[in-house]
Amino acid sequence: MANLILQGRTRAQESSSAIERMYITMRHLFNRGFYKPMGVSGDTLREALLILRPEIYGSVAEEKVELNGLLYVIDRLPFGIEECRYINLTSEEGYKNSHFKAIVPPKRRRNCYRIDQEQMNIEITRGRSEIYDILTHLTFLFIESHKVMNRVVINEQGNVTRDWEKLEKAVLTKKELTKAEREVALTHTANILGRTFEEVSTIYSDFSCPENKERFLHIIYWLGKLAIEESIEDKKRIVTFSPVLRERLGHHIHGEIWANTIKRRLEELHLLDRPIHIISANMHSVMNTLYAPIALKNELKNKTTFDIYESLSDQKNDKLRAKVEKLALQKGMTYIEDESGANINVQLFDTAKYTEGIYADLIRDVEEPNKPVILVMDYAFGEQAYETMDELLKPYINSLGVKTHADVKSVSIMGKAGILEGGKGDIMIPSAHVFEGTADNYPFKNQLRKKDLEGCGIDIYDGAMITVLGTSLQNRDILKFFHDSTWNVIGLEMEGAHYQKAIQSASRLRGSISPKVKVRYAYYASDNPLETGSTLASGGLGTTGVKPTYLITEKIIEQICKER
Repeated sequence: MANLILQGRTRAQESSSAIERMYITMRHLFNRGFYKPMGVSGDTLREALLILRPEIYGSVAEEKVELNGLLYVIDRLPFGIEECRYINLTSEEGYKNSHFKAIVPPKRRRNCYRIDQEQMNIEITRGRSEIYDILTHLTFLFIESHKVMNRVVINEQGNVTRDWEKLEKAVLTKKELTKAEREVALTHTANILGRTFEEVSTIYSDFSCPENKERFLHIIYWLGKLAIEESIEDKKRIVTFSPVLRERLGHHIHGEIWANTIKRRLEELHLLDRPIHIISANMHSVMNTLYAPIALKNELKNKTTFDIYESLSDQKNDKLRAKVEKLALQKGMTYIEDESGANINVQLFDTAKYTEGIYADLIRDVEEPNKPVILVMDYAFGEQAYETMDELLKPYINSLGVKTHADVKSVSIMGKAGILEGGKGDIMIPSAHVFEGTADNYPFKNQLRKKDLEGCGIDIYDGAMITVLGTSLQNRDILKFFHDSTWNVIGLEMEGAHYQKAIQSASRLRGSISPKVKVRYAYYASDNPLETGSTLASGGLGTTGVKPTYLITEKIIEQICKER
């Protein structure tokens, strides 16, 4: 028994050490300014990732190509990156005003620009976490590309298999493939990937997009082609970091512009002196909770509000969403589209103009100067949470030099997280955030409690949450250790410790906001990385996330409106 415990702890320590080496190496390469991912400089990253074997990357350490992990990564990197030998990470350096068309990955809000046939530029505006995220995904991508090469190159002269020749012919043809031709190409691709025909046929359509229906074949071909050129012709792939990015990183440039824009708008709307409640959430749940029951009275007949919320989450129901948004803009909502590069849009809700509904009843007897203003900010990414919250909580100095301390009453964080006990759609109520890889931990009094949400038909868990350096680097051994140890960790996410660090420094050290500021944290489970087939790479939540999202949102708004 003792040997098993020791063995498990050793694996967890080994994995933890691999993560630490990856981050130290990434910082070193960033300071250096460039590296060759499949060269000597990329060795440490590749070796550490293969030791770690993160759950999200599945079979990365095996000979066969990992398909779900590849889809996860491709959705978070710009279209066409598999064709590029040169990948340049830049700050916001004026490309939006050029002829280059911005490429935004489907699952990550970041602007990317295809400079030429060989080069892709990726704008970094969200801090170090974004760099770590990209470099980890690129390391995975390059490892997989060399797997493809190793299965198609016959000898040192670069002669290739018949499977590769057939795939190349299918990819380079200028006419649309027939079903028969596609299935022939998928047969050869399956041989190259070490996968069954059924596996590649099933996932093929998930890669398809309007720009390229045959994108799956295209990605596999270009990954293999560049790896072959790298090995046979010594055309190395290179990742560079622009001098401006290296100079600006960590200076809160985007966060400061973002926060000042919001405060200026609050001043213009005469809301800066009102009680302010900040919520980090998506751009629909608060708006829909406040206004959907009013805007969609006819649609609500014979339906529950959760039925309507599900309908609103369906991408096909644009008219329903537009109807709710139109009413919201008429009844107290102001939308601030981000132009700072932080990629965090904001909604302001003046509850003095919100005169119908259950929440209006809760604040009807409150005088207007004391009626809450709800500020909803879209999700931050990793360390960006500290930058944006830190800047938002600082006093506002207007154009006349007058300093105003905003009356921030509460900060609520509602988001998705990985759960270590339970399944998708369950709710986690944290009592502390433990920052992975450091001795930092942030206990707090959470205004949201387990009993507030019980009886809703969803499992609720409470305990500590671990704020990880990157969700893509987590493996089962580390997570199991955190779950089974006395830390009592119930889940993992990327922003909690950063938010709490900013709140505590603003309230207890700087005096920017009241030390009595209330905090609320609640997360709904997007995945369970301890369960096979339940990681983020296994697919989205679908409608499973609707109920927990709105249950949390309703409870946050209710507590805000009842606060005196």
